[in-house]
Amino acid sequence: MAVLKELLAYQSVDGELRKIEQEIAASEERKKFIQAKKFMETAGEKLEAQDKRAQDLKALFEKLTEEFEEINKTIAEYADLDELVENGGDIAFYKKSVQSLVDRLRAMKGELSKLAADIEAASEEYKKMKKQTISMQKQYKEYNEKFKEVKNSRAEEVKEINARLEKLGEKIPPEILERYKAKRRDKIFPVVVPLNGEFCICGRDFPLAQQGRLSGGGVVECEHCHRFIYKD
Repeated sequence: MAVLKELLAYQSVDGELRKIEQEIAASEERKKFIQAKKFMETAGEKLEAQDKRAQDLKALFEKLTEEFEEINKTIAEYADLDELVENGGDIAFYKKSVQSLVDRLRAMKGELSKLAADIEAASEEYKKMKKQTISMQKQYKEYNEKFKEVKNSRAEEVKEINARLEKLGEKIPPEILERYKAKRRDKIFPVVVPLNGEFCICGRDFPLAQQGRLSGGGVVECEHCHRFIYKD
């Protein structure tokens, strides 16, 4: 790969572009926009989960209400307990039944108390989520525009740098330039780095056989970090 000089020149200018990209990425406008964007992407799932929880609580309430009504019906049957006993009814059986109903009512009291707390918590969570969603919708809209303004404010610089890169790229074989750009898209930078003694910038050592390929401006791709390595 006898294009080391051209690659280094291209990377030098590309470094200017990367600096602008980093500054834009680190801007408060982008951070706020991304924060709101991520929230909005998951808001639907959260609201769906809350809706399911509300349905579950409603189903439990209906179940307890139905059971409560059944117990009331059973208790009503004991209104004529004296008459039932006089007609030969087993009082021990009735006492046992009444005690069972009392125990169940006590259990229902605890379940209803927990259900009331769960409903209150769900209601508060829904209110909080609704408030957050409204706030994030406003933030998303506001900072989407502000982020665009930040990018637009650097557009001329980016355009000028890209023009220089395009001109420099004409001196580099297309397949090599595409490999460089692919690494750049993978967030690798710098892409072209000098051998540090016997090691790549990532810490991987280079065997002597590979080091020999670096003589005379040769370039070797690191098997670990995939950067282009050359020897000063």
